Amino acid sequence: MRFTRQAAVALVAVAALFSAAACSSSEDPAAEKNVEVFTWWADGGEKAGLDGLVAQFGTACPDFAFVNGAVAGGAGSNAKSVLASRLQTNDPPSTFQAHAGAELSDYINADQVEDISAQYAEWGLTSAFPKGLIDNITVDGKIYSVPANIHRANVLWSNKTVLAKAGITADATTLDAFIADLDKLKAKGVATPLALGKDWTQVMLLESVLISDLGADKFTGLWNGSTDWKGADVTAAIEKFKKLLTYSNADRDTFDWTDAEKLIMEGKAAYQLMGDWEAADLDAKGFKDYGYSVFPGNTGTFQWLADAFVLPKGAKNVEGTKCWLKTVGSAEGQKAFNVKKGSIPARTDVSSDGFPAYQQAAMTSWKADKQVPSCAHGSACSQGLQGAIVSAAGKFSTDGDVAALQNALAAAAAQFAAKK
Repeated sequence: MRFTRQAAVALVAVAALFSAAACSSSEDPAAEKNVEVFTWWADGGEKAGLDGLVAQFGTACPDFAFVNGAVAGGAGSNAKSVLASRLQTNDPPSTFQAHAGAELSDYINADQVEDISAQYAEWGLTSAFPKGLIDNITVDGKIYSVPANIHRANVLWSNKTVLAKAGITADATTLDAFIADLDKLKAKGVATPLALGKDWTQVMLLESVLISDLGADKFTGLWNGSTDWKGADVTAAIEKFKKLLTYSNADRDTFDWTDAEKLIMEGKAAYQLMGDWEAADLDAKGFKDYGYSVFPGNTGTFQWLADAFVLPKGAKNVEGTKCWLKTVGSAEGQKAFNVKKGSIPARTDVSSDGFPAYQQAAMTSWKADKQVPSCAHGSACSQGLQGAIVSAAGKFSTDGDVAALQNALAAAAAQFAAKK
């Protein structure tokens, strides 16, 4: 907020305050060049990636000035709360970060973001981004965001030494083989074969199991209504998800993903299902004894999520925002951002030179694999449906009631489909 009512100590003081502010606004042409970029990237690799993108923005858009509107904490939840308040009071930033895909439906339905399809054609993004991504971010023939990156959700991370001591020398490619490996680890005294956290981290694991059992197309169908949440194949997947929970840490509902990651680093756990931001985090923490593979049964399927930027309705610096969005979508901007963030470019024409080994492998898979979205990170579902699924999964972590979870998932899907 620019002003607060707390300033109203006396009528004269208020009048003076507003008069000075109006004068300052009209006499400060530099303010008209500001582009306030609202994100939750405040620390670590995220902040480093943002800094790289800002440097490229300065080169590509010298007529405009970057203003950092980052709000830290809560894995983005704090920022989303502040953003919601600003949008409700018609005080939008120049642009804001969101997850590309269905999560944007809330902003689109509220008429809070602009259609930027014309800019896609103008900037050549329609051909630079793969068709699967374009299809997933198109709503009723319109596009509302520019993805800055791609993260992969369905990656299994491991402690190489722990696996070697248990005699596990190859990555499992099926769920049955994976469960057999988890049994080997238990037999060798590994207390936590599969490290796990709370909330969305459990939904990520459930999604990977669903992909294994349903396949890419039927998994995507869960989100567009063509696959029945009440089907026997979904029941079977939930049963396997329940089985996997028995190999995880009993205190999972109190853990953030980094707490689960710490079990891997300390050799107390063997595996963790997590997005590929884990590679950058492990590297930053100096832990090198890690391996990675596609989650068993997910071979050939790339489950994606993307951080993206939008043009809000009522943005004060439209031209500056468009220059930011063009930079975000450019080959130069995507490389400057992703090589530091630990993600990969959404564009398929960016050279992998200079990227670490994991990111190079992911870039190859992004071009070759079937692309499916993630509800846990907003690319497959609205924020409302995401919240309902997280809540249902949390309850299941405690009671293990397969029928109750499946019914809750089906009810949530039906409820939020009706709201479209």
